[in-house]
Amino acid sequence: MASTVLKVAAACFSRCSRATILRGHSTTAPLHQGVPGSLWKLGKLNHIAIAVPDMEKATALYQDVLGATVSEKVALPEHGVYTVFVELGNTKLELLHPLGEKSPISGFLQKNKSGGMHHICIEVDDITAAVADLKSKNIRTLSAEPRIGAHGKPVMFLHPKDCDGVLVELEEA
Repeated sequence: MASTVLKVAAACFSRCSRATILRGHSTTAPLHQGVPGSLWKLGKLNHIAIAVPDMEKATALYQDVLGATVSEKVALPEHGVYTVFVELGNTKLELLHPLGEKSPISGFLQKNKSGGMHHICIEVDDITAAVADLKSKNIRTLSAEPRIGAHGKPVMFLHPKDCDGVLVELEEA
């Protein structure tokens, strides 16, 4: 019985090791990807945004408990949010809290009382070309034109129903 268990474990370990080796040799797409013939390219993940019901509590979690570097809280009245950025090295988290009664985050928090992931932000090299191209492919945007985002750069949000249920923010790099 014990020898059978050892044989099964060895076979499983052998298969797992092989899978790891195969994964190690897989290829990944280059950092800047684009549709062939396109005038714009997709870049890196800039941040993941999290809607939070209590900005001070969320900031303390990332700064005091997890030890991350966090920015000051910044009001963005044109977007109806307060933001705090959490630096992670390879990307950032953007903590979002409602600012004003018409904040889009208020509605999100009414449906998700504890908060949660709100959107992802991906960099593009030319937001104007990206938006025009995506609109020509029937990808809806949440505003007619790009607006200036939290980093002082043009941004555009893509409709989640056209992006597999994910609210996608494009930011010009």
